[in-house]
Amino acid sequence: MAERQQLEAALDFVREGDTFCVTKLDRLARSVTDLLAIGTRLEAKTVSLRVLSVSGNQALDTSTSTGRLMLAVIGAVGQAEREAMLQRQREGIAKAKADGRYKGRVPTARRQAAEIARLKSEGIRPAEIARKLEIGRASVYRVLKAAA
Repeated sequence: MAERQQLEAALDFVREGDTFCVTKLDRLARSVTDLLAIGTRLEAKTVSLRVLSVSGNQALDTSTSTGRLMLAVIGAVGQAEREAMLQRQREGIAKAKADGRYKGRVPTARRQAAEIARLKSEGIRPAEIARKLEIGRASVYRVLKAAA
């Protein structure tokens, strides 16, 4: 998982008796494991967690035992929803591939390989070629490398 430097800085900064406040639970943690680890870190520092927007516009506060229970339940439900959504997405892609309707993104730079080579032969720099053809500079370098 990507390192979240600002979150780490905020978790290091909080002091005993503080309340760590977030707008939405999904902005704090990526999984139940992540959520519980963050909760444990805050609890070790005697810091409560307050989530301003949960379902039904209810706030959640871990300074109470009910709040701690709700945090675990909501985190688990959120992860289950995410996993179900990803499973449906995988099934949809598999069905579309089986039906011949899913082919992925059409490569744009490779289709313009001849134009890229022509512009390069005219002495135009790769960054300018990328701007002119509205493709990424790395794509230009990739096409030039493949052609060499």
